[in-house]
Amino acid sequence: MIKRILLLITLILQFSFLHAGIVILNGLTHSYKIENGKVYKGKVAIENTSNNPQSVKLFLQDFSYHADGTINYSALHTNKRTNGEWIKLNTNLITLKGKEKTEVLYEITVPDQARDAGSYWSVIIVEPVEDIKPSDNKAGVNITSVIRYAIQVITDFETEKAKPDLKFESVKVEKLEGKQTVKIAVANNGNLYCKPTTAIEIYNRKTGEKIGTYSSLTMGLLPDTSKTFYIDISKIPPDKYKAAIIATDEEENAFALNVELEVKND
Repeated sequence: MIKRILLLITLILQFSFLHAGIVILNGLTHSYKIENGKVYKGKVAIENTSNNPQSVKLFLQDFSYHADGTINYSALHTNKRTNGEWIKLNTNLITLKGKEKTEVLYEITVPDQARDAGSYWSVIIVEPVEDIKPSDNKAGVNITSVIRYAIQVITDFETEKAKPDLKFESVKVEKLEGKQTVKIAVANNGNLYCKPTTAIEIYNRKTGEKIGTYSSLTMGLLPDTSKTFYIDISKIPPDKYKAAIIATDEEENAFALNVELEVKND
């Protein structure tokens, strides 16, 4: 089922990509270490890969996500740690010719008295604008797929006074795409953005012998958000084990949890 869903999402994204023809050339996460009263400059590099002209609008929103897969885009000031009011785009609407590239510039103006130490963020939404073309040929509504990009703009203030605080919300073993997988929900209850990796050390329940260590991909984690990290343990035979789960960020801050792990034969 998951494989079919992922395939459907891939097909939708491919169709949207081909239809809109808009791609972001310089990444979807822009990070800055900031100081009081300073101004920082950035840009969003955009390309129209299609042969047809394409209008694109840009605007700011607040943004959060959770380990259950929910992603929330909302008006500025919804998030108490928003930096949206500091960011000014040099334009909110552009039109690109076929195969044309351009850059939309933005400035981050940090207040003279910034708030508490830690990370502040918002997202720049880049969304193709579709021309409305009424048609009398077919009855009903024509649905057009459009892909929107959300570019995170993360500003870290007085990082020496801030830190992530990772908490394990849940640990489950489930079969995904035919592979036994540990699903670890991790929340960042601290005030600093980080990029943790989770690992699991698995031990024989009776002898204490170490069976192996397995790791997840690294993912970014904003304050007051959570994500699910996936670890493939399909090489582990069905049984009950003792395990240590460790989340480590790029600054080598480590958070650990001991659990009982059951790998089922199904």
